[in-house]
Amino acid sequence: MAQRQIPLHVTQPVLLTNLNILPASISWQNCTLESDKYVCVRQQNSEANTPAETVIINLKNTNDVIRRPIRADSAIMHLTEPIIALKAQGRTLQLFNLETKQRLQTYTHSEDIQFWRWISQTTLALVSTKSVYHWDVLDGNNPPTPRKIFDRQEQLENNQIINYVTNDDESWSCLVGIASHPTGGIRGNMQLFSKARNVSQPLEGHAATFGSLRLEGATSDTKLFAFAVKSTSGEAKINIVEVDHNAANPPFPKRLIPIHWPAEGTGDFPLGIHIAHKYGILIVVTKFGFIHLHDLETGTALFLNRISEETVFTTVRDDDGTGVVVINKRGQVLHSTIREDALIPYIMENPACAEIAYKLASKGGLPGADQLYSARFENLMQQGNYNEAAKVAASSPRGFLRTAQTMNRLRQVPSQPGQITVLLQYFGQLLDKGQLNKEETLELARPVFVQGRKHLIEKWQKEGKLFCSEELGDLAKPHDLNLALAIYKEANVPQKTVAALAELGHFDLILQYCESVGYRPDYNVLLQHIIRVNPEKGAEFASSLAKHEGGPLISIDRVVDIFQSTGMIQQATAFLLDVLSNNLPEEGHLQTKLLEMNLLQAPQVADAILGNEMFSHYDKARVASLCENAGLLTRALEHTDDPAAIKRMIVQTDKLPEEWLLNYFGQLTVELSLESLDAMLTSNIRQNLQSVIQIARKYSDLLGATRIIDLLEKHRTAEGLFFFLGSIVNVSEDPDVHFKYIEAATTVGQLNEVERICRESNYYNPEKVKNFLKEANLTEQLPLMVVCDRFNMIHDLVLHLYKKQQFKAIEVYVQRVNPARTPQVIGGLLDVDCDEGVIKSLLGSVEPSSVPIDELVAEVESRNRLKLLLPYLEQTLAAGNQQQAVYNALAKIYIDSNNNPEKFLKENDQYDTLVVGKYCEKRDPNLAYIAYSKGQNDLELINVTNENAMFKAQARYLLDRADSEVWDYVLSPNNMHRRSLVDQVISTAVPESTDPDKVSVAVKAFITGDMPAELIDLLEKIILEPSGFSDNPSLQNLLMLTAAKSDRGRMLGYIHQLEHYTPEDISQQCIEVGMYEEAFEIYKKHQSHVDAVNVLIDHIVSIDRAQDYAEQIDTAEVWSRVAKAQLDGLRVTDSIESYIRAGDPSNFLEVIEIGTHSGKDEDLIKFLRMARKTLREVPVDTALAFCYARTNQLPELEDFLRATNVADVEASGDKAYEEGYHEAAKIFYTSISNWAKLATTLVHLEDYQAAVECARKANSIKVWRQVNEACVAKKEFRLAQICGLNLIVHAEELTELEKQYERNGYFDELISLLEAGLGLERAHMGMFTSLGIALTKYHSERVMEHLRLFWSRINIPKMIRACEEAHLWPELIFLYVHYDEWDNAALAMMERAADAWEHQSFKDTITKATNVEIYYRALGFYLEEQPTLLTDLLQALTPRIDVNRVVRMFLKSDNIPLIKPFLLNVQSQNKREVNNALNDLLIEEEDYKTLRDSVQNNDNYDAMDLAQRLERHDLVFFRQIAANIYRKNKRWEKSIALSKQDKLFKDAIETAAMSGKTDVVEDLLRYFVDIGSRECYVGMLYACYDLIRPDVILEISWRHGLNDFTMPYMINFLAQQAATIEMLKKDNEERKAREASQQKKEEDTPILGSRLMLTQGPIANAPSPGPYGRPNGVAPQPTGYAGF
Repeated sequence: MAQRQIPLHVTQPVLLTNLNILPASISWQNCTLESDKYVCVRQQNSEANTPAETVIINLKNTNDVIRRPIRADSAIMHLTEPIIALKAQGRTLQLFNLETKQRLQTYTHSEDIQFWRWISQTTLALVSTKSVYHWDVLDGNNPPTPRKIFDRQEQLENNQIINYVTNDDESWSCLVGIASHPTGGIRGNMQLFSKARNVSQPLEGHAATFGSLRLEGATSDTKLFAFAVKSTSGEAKINIVEVDHNAANPPFPKRLIPIHWPAEGTGDFPLGIHIAHKYGILIVVTKFGFIHLHDLETGTALFLNRISEETVFTTVRDDDGTGVVVINKRGQVLHSTIREDALIPYIMENPACAEIAYKLASKGGLPGADQLYSARFENLMQQGNYNEAAKVAASSPRGFLRTAQTMNRLRQVPSQPGQITVLLQYFGQLLDKGQLNKEETLELARPVFVQGRKHLIEKWQKEGKLFCSEELGDLAKPHDLNLALAIYKEANVPQKTVAALAELGHFDLILQYCESVGYRPDYNVLLQHIIRVNPEKGAEFASSLAKHEGGPLISIDRVVDIFQSTGMIQQATAFLLDVLSNNLPEEGHLQTKLLEMNLLQAPQVADAILGNEMFSHYDKARVASLCENAGLLTRALEHTDDPAAIKRMIVQTDKLPEEWLLNYFGQLTVELSLESLDAMLTSNIRQNLQSVIQIARKYSDLLGATRIIDLLEKHRTAEGLFFFLGSIVNVSEDPDVHFKYIEAATTVGQLNEVERICRESNYYNPEKVKNFLKEANLTEQLPLMVVCDRFNMIHDLVLHLYKKQQFKAIEVYVQRVNPARTPQVIGGLLDVDCDEGVIKSLLGSVEPSSVPIDELVAEVESRNRLKLLLPYLEQTLAAGNQQQAVYNALAKIYIDSNNNPEKFLKENDQYDTLVVGKYCEKRDPNLAYIAYSKGQNDLELINVTNENAMFKAQARYLLDRADSEVWDYVLSPNNMHRRSLVDQVISTAVPESTDPDKVSVAVKAFITGDMPAELIDLLEKIILEPSGFSDNPSLQNLLMLTAAKSDRGRMLGYIHQLEHYTPEDISQQCIEVGMYEEAFEIYKKHQSHVDAVNVLIDHIVSIDRAQDYAEQIDTAEVWSRVAKAQLDGLRVTDSIESYIRAGDPSNFLEVIEIGTHSGKDEDLIKFLRMARKTLREVPVDTALAFCYARTNQLPELEDFLRATNVADVEASGDKAYEEGYHEAAKIFYTSISNWAKLATTLVHLEDYQAAVECARKANSIKVWRQVNEACVAKKEFRLAQICGLNLIVHAEELTELEKQYERNGYFDELISLLEAGLGLERAHMGMFTSLGIALTKYHSERVMEHLRLFWSRINIPKMIRACEEAHLWPELIFLYVHYDEWDNAALAMMERAADAWEHQSFKDTITKATNVEIYYRALGFYLEEQPTLLTDLLQALTPRIDVNRVVRMFLKSDNIPLIKPFLLNVQSQNKREVNNALNDLLIEEEDYKTLRDSVQNNDNYDAMDLAQRLERHDLVFFRQIAANIYRKNKRWEKSIALSKQDKLFKDAIETAAMSGKTDVVEDLLRYFVDIGSRECYVGMLYACYDLIRPDVILEISWRHGLNDFTMPYMINFLAQQAATIEMLKKDNEERKAREASQQKKEEDTPILGSRLMLTQGPIANAPSPGPYGRPNGVAPQPTGYAGF
């Protein structure tokens, strides 16, 4: 008997711990699940340096894992989009888009947000401490601030909010919280809120949800509210109530359904309640992982199972409405969905639930109730209850009863008077439920259209309730073309859709539609039609066709021809401008055509096109000629390169725009440009000179300034030369250009320009220009002055002006041009021996502040005429000029004249001491010293005093200067005069000084200069000899430090001789330099005993001297320091004695550590007893207790532990245990009741029974493991099993426990232990799996029983490996099937067919396999092993296999007859290989009836080959089939010949009629006449009436005497001909009337109207230039567009 299938399927999309998510992060606070798409985990890593991160897992694609270093209080993902919402500091909310990395919203609330979640695609619900808000964060129509919904009630205070739900329109809300109940358990509180009533109602419940349900007979959905509650008494219920009742719907009775709670569910409560809306099933998930399925309408319990062994903390409904997604504490994300194939059979096993199964099957379209529906339908039909039968058929699952047969039966039912037919009631039921199928739609549409109620069809079509097809569109077209268009579109009938769009005038939508469906009509004919109907739309449509992204859909030349043939030049121009915008080379002829067309008829348009420079591939020579003829000279010049034509047109400058002419010359060659300019000047120099100058200016660099100058000089136009050069001189660097411009400007009298160029230009030859200006004898010498001034030709200028006696010009130069050149002018005048009076007068006329005195003094001084300047300098001072150069000059004059220079140098502060001092060095060093000392010119002063042995003055200056850098310089070892200077410093400068700061600087300089001997001499002179510095502590310290470094022999004397030094600093310095005895003497002298003993211990390293010193001093501090030193020297006993004498227990930690390691337990006990008198420290008491243990003083240890103490007893016990003092450890652990460690200790003492009792009290995994190992080792299996049961409930301990038993060979005991553990409350998957694996190894006969009982709780992959290793094939296949490994199950059945194959089971398995190759392998297996069952297998695999491959497979093995039923079944797919194989088989079997059906219904085969084989067949039926094949493939002659051969004249006549060829018909007609078959002759006249020419009929009839047989044909033909002539006559008269009216209208209309031909549009009624009455001479093609 097949195993019963449960109606639930559980999958695990991901295990969070496999994604490096810490178990501590898998909790309700850190892990959020808003929908079935994203899981969001906030993870705080345990490592200090690792930052927090937020992990987002996409459940739809588990490889898509996003990790971001985001730190927040809470994080939730959007329902479907990559948008994360973050909460920080309890109130601040932010939204980010993870893809665009954009912040979408931010908001800070006034209250702490306790709970939040997404309630829709755009809205976040926020639950604060007082109220509930909705925040429309992604709704652009609402402001981005939360809106308050309602206030929280009192019963939810101090509750943990776990959920908030709303219905679809947010008119109802429910807030859910939980809290601990005083009597135990979890109490659930809810607040139900109605937005319409603005009222809240408190409820008791743990989980709630909203949903809707369509009740039978209702016109709209009923809104429901469902919630689950488990009271503290253990009673659990589900409540389902209706909210917002609609009066039009039947009332929904309130449901109160008790929930069955499993025995192991104590403490469990409902965590989530959801509605699988696809099936109308209510799903309840509990905290312990139980899932309950209930019918939503009745509340009936359908199914209960446990889906998670671990605690579940969050649930959510999946988007498909087929199940729920949960996460448990282990990190498993479990997706539980309802199995559609198992739900209805499972429910129907309970007869009481048959009606529920019946309704659920209809709601969800579920299999399993088809037989029930069919039986009920038949019963109702037999009973005459047709209305109910129609309802049953309409609501049948998957519509399996909605067939044409059902409609026929309902149509045949007689209708009752005054009532609608049963068929229409049936359609009404279907329309209420959803969409009709094709047959139903057509059946309903026909009477609706007949009744003129097309609006109903339109309404149903918009609602998606009709199946749109071509037939439905054809029905709608006569009534509403727009409706037909919508139907054609939805039915994907492109030909008729395009026709409808064209008829409606929606030309702009045609191309868009054709692209969307991949359809390509005949665009040429379509365009011609559109142009006739709407020319403007035709132009747009043509552009869209030509510019199609995938390439032009129509020939551009053809479009242009169409436009031109209708005289639509404007539209043709617009079209070509649009389509030729890419400017491609292959479009050159079209560009030429466009320009030629407009140059001939609309030159302005052609000019605009050329001006836009859109095209570059047209015939430029042709266009240039047309432009010149049209008067467009600019365009003609642009398009020609003929020099003669250019020079012919270029001289007409009055007709050429100036700006264009300038730009045009940039396109010509240099030679052609010069020739053109020459032609312009030659033609009309007055008219063209200005243009030539402008062109020359712009292209001077290209044409060359020299060649332009030559051209202008050739035509003797000085004015032109001036203006040309004036435009380029400012940018030219050619000296000739600048010189020519100066010449031209001088010639035309533009002296201002001459002066400007001379002043500003840097490129002319100054010598050449100077000579030109001197020779030009200008009335104004300013240009010459500028040149000479700029290029330092002052001397030449002065000589020139002096010779010309132009003293006024010299004065102008120094006053106006450059007063700074006055010194050079004075020097020049002195050189020509000018009169001093003139020179003084010239100096007096110049502003003193503008004259560089230094240069003036240098010029005069170099000529030994310095005194000449004394009056000028004194006058300058008197005028208030304070320039330093004036004072320098005066100082030099006073020094040379010996006019009391010392006074001037000392009192005056304005001169430059460096300059004056340098001037005095050779004349008088003392004056130089005065100047240098005044200006603190240190280096110069030191050099002059060294050179002149002035060391005393230098020493006094250095001491007074007090500059450390100067001291460092003079005391450098490189100074050869250092000794002489030091002697003067010690003997003269320092004794004379009374400033301590300056002396200190000198002392530091000696220190820096590393001169200890000289420094000691200096300090002794200051300190030891009576002076003001004798008692200075700093100097005494310095003296002692210096002696310590350089002369240690003097140190002891200084120690006893001096009193004002700092002992701490000096002693420390002595220690640093190794003078330990001196340091000891200093400490001893100043009674620093601790420091003294530290020197003895740390530096002199004499513990004995230190101990003697301690005996001498006898203070606690000294004894403590000595004790520490003894302890460091491992003199433990002496150290402890010293600590006791000092009474100092402060260093107890180190004493305990060293004493313990050295084994001085007895001495240590003394110290610790002393320490306990003043201390109560844990290490002291702990060490004392352990010393008792090590010395085996167990009674004292027990007394100590009973007394008051602060010892760490556990640590002492651990240490005693580690060192093997188990009796002492037992005392320790017993005193603190540490059962875990006591149990371990008892194991070592071999007291196993007591160890087990202690382990039970301890309840620790480690203890259980140790006790178990000991019991197993001693074969105490009863006690070992007790311990093992407490271990195996922990999955991580199970593997090691198994290995322990198996290593020792205790297999049965292991199985017994595992079986005993299955009944435990905490039994987990690992236990069931381990037991199964053990059974496969040691008791294989029990494996299948174990699997059948516990397969849902076993780790199937591990069990599969175990069964493979044990060769347990039935069990292996059982596991594959239950693990949905259908591929492996099928392979295993085939590989182990003898043990594991069974046909029905294999067929059920193979149909679920996903690997296609397995199907073909199975076919091969059946071919070899079970050929009789092959057809059954093929029938099951037909939807999944490639039938062509199957045919090839059996052709290769020559077994096609075995699969004939399969071939007949799949022939409807019309596959070539299937058709060929089946046809071959039918020919072989001579089954001509089936073969005829095959070739008529299917066309995918080699027709000619088959026909040639059949025409040679012995049976006439096969030859008839061959004739039909030839006819079907339009081989008319061959088909007719074959029919004539077998005298099948009816087939021949039908073939001729179908051919539509006159010659074929006439040949057959003559054949019948020839053989005398008059019946066939008459039949031909009837069947081929439209294909036979009347003259042929008359000829044959006359020749062969068949007039009687021909007469009916002739009578009908003449009647038809007469009717046609009458119709043509009538049409001709109407046409003539229209033409007359049109002619009169044209005569009354102006020829051109009020607009230009270019813009007036197409010319009406233009004659067609081609045949067929078409503009392009092409006959219209059939396109399917009706109404064209």
